[in-house]
Amino acid sequence: MSGDSELGFTEHLFKVLVIGDHKVGKTSFVKRFVKNQFYEELKTTIGVDFSMKVIDWDSHTRVRFQLWDIAGQERVRGLNRVYFKGSSGAFVVYDVTNRSTLDGALNWKHELDGQVMLKNGCPIPAVLLANKCDETKVWNASLLEKLCQEKGFIGWFQTSAKENINVDEAAKFLVKHILQNNEESEKEEEQNMQLNLQQQSKSNSTCC
Repeated sequence: MSGDSELGFTEHLFKVLVIGDHKVGKTSFVKRFVKNQFYEELKTTIGVDFSMKVIDWDSHTRVRFQLWDIAGQERVRGLNRVYFKGSSGAFVVYDVTNRSTLDGALNWKHELDGQVMLKNGCPIPAVLLANKCDETKVWNASLLEKLCQEKGFIGWFQTSAKENINVDEAAKFLVKHILQNNEESEKEEEQNMQLNLQQQSKSNSTCC
């Protein structure tokens, strides 16, 4: 969603999902990004938690990032798919200290692609986050590059909410791609509108 609040100034509101298995650090990532804070103990997310981050992207663009932190417990996973609708992008998070959560992240990406897509039929932009990188070295970066290509991620980052590693960088990377998609969509809509007007004009000119 976007709108012109002032002449030459545009504001965007983007819904962004934060998804992944239970206890991979999704909420900690959101807290660090939104409040620049880290909490050793956090309550388990039930259903979904909402947060808002306002980013002045440049001198004429403001982005309101509406973050939907989706609970990762298996027992509520199917119910949480209803929150996917209307999303502009996603962070898909796994825990580098728990190899099985990478498989979980890939499953989340598969479910995401089946539930929501851009107007042109392509998947919404999703960034893979190798979280908790402060606790261990991210193994096999080449595999992650390959998985991004195969599974349709726009990129990946090793992140740490605790040490504030690559949190803002990952967010800016996703915002950039969402804005590009939004701009392309608006241009396509404008071209289609002009084409319809031209066709209507031709139709009217041939009427007796």
